[in-house]
Amino acid sequence: MQANLEILEGLGRRLDISVPMDQLEVEVQSRLKRLARNVKMDGFRPGKAPMSAVARVHGAGVRQDVLGETLQARFGEAVQTHQLKVAGYPRFEAKPSAAGAEMAFSAHFEIYPEVTIGALGEGKLTHPVVEVSEADVAKTLDILRKQRQTFEPADRAAQEGDLVRFDFEGTVDGVAFEGGKAEDFAAVIGEGRLLKDFEQNLVGVRGGEAKGFDVAFPADYAARDLAGKTARFEIKVKDVQAPVLPPLDAEFAKMLGIEDGDLDKLKAEVKSNLEREVSRRIKAKMKEQAMELLLGKSTLDVPKSLVAMETDRLMKMTESDMQQRGVQSVKLSADMFTGQAERRVRLGLILAEIVQKHTLAAQPEQLHALIEEQAQSYEEPEQVMQWYLQSPERMQEIESLALEENVVAWVAGQAQVEDVTTSFDELMGRA
Repeated sequence: MQANLEILEGLGRRLDISVPMDQLEVEVQSRLKRLARNVKMDGFRPGKAPMSAVARVHGAGVRQDVLGETLQARFGEAVQTHQLKVAGYPRFEAKPSAAGAEMAFSAHFEIYPEVTIGALGEGKLTHPVVEVSEADVAKTLDILRKQRQTFEPADRAAQEGDLVRFDFEGTVDGVAFEGGKAEDFAAVIGEGRLLKDFEQNLVGVRGGEAKGFDVAFPADYAARDLAGKTARFEIKVKDVQAPVLPPLDAEFAKMLGIEDGDLDKLKAEVKSNLEREVSRRIKAKMKEQAMELLLGKSTLDVPKSLVAMETDRLMKMTESDMQQRGVQSVKLSADMFTGQAERRVRLGLILAEIVQKHTLAAQPEQLHALIEEQAQSYEEPEQVMQWYLQSPERMQEIESLALEENVVAWVAGQAQVEDVTTSFDELMGRA
């Protein structure tokens, strides 16, 4: 077997591989003989069919299998000989061969790039410093109460936060349109379920009132036949209901899982949850900054084959997610995902280089701590921990998180990190 290496443009390589025909034929005949011992063929008892019949029926398939396996084996040997790190999968092409005594192929593939990471000393990272206050706890409790609010009839004009129940019918240039009519429709003013112009016209209405108004649809409205147009709506208000928040008492605490209804325990649990979320958000912000710094300071060629594989993976994930949401007819283009795929591949190669070069492998105690952290958000943490520990795939996800944390810590040790006092709302993006 011969295998000659040719260096192509960028990361591209080509191996020319030739395989002696007699070697292939020896293996083909050996497999056909083994197959003939048990094969079932019409007109013959199992294992009694003549070799000529077995070869006629199964020869092409066996020969194809032998050729494929031989090529993969020879390719692997050649890769080891030339000490190549193959990225993605090789593409084999048959070549004309002058001598009938051998079969010649070309294997086209890419290799992993050299990754050069520049000095990070001038890079700057901002580390948010956040203290969860009693006001933050109180605000969160108010949100939890609002999520469990009920409504009761109100003999007054509708205002922000009220639930309004009404019939409506819409027309464009006097013509009714699909989805423009409903009865007993209910909406909470301020929730954003309706267009802003529509919601604003609900403010001040009373039960039994009829009202007409115009609504302008945005130019980018999802229903294209309505985009940029103005519709006339006629509504008849059935009733107005005011929100009623549950009192912050023992019953409310029990509703949220505090068995004895102790409000102090509820507040402590809410604060603990907020602190856990703060820690997660800070980690995410540090990771985002560290990754951007690494992308800006690193030099490497990105294997096109890996980008193509990642593009395909992202597209299939999105299609699957859309199908689960009931969206079937949207045709996605690979171009929509190429940029994201290239960024992910580039980052993956940079992180792998740093982990290997600086020995940042995840440690068992680190993995255990991460699993414990993930499990704390659930009612039965021990069961969640076992759920992770019993699955190699889920443990691989945890290991990836640990490696990312190690890289972020390494970057923070190289760059300039500034602590910045930040409010809880600012960190949550609610400022």
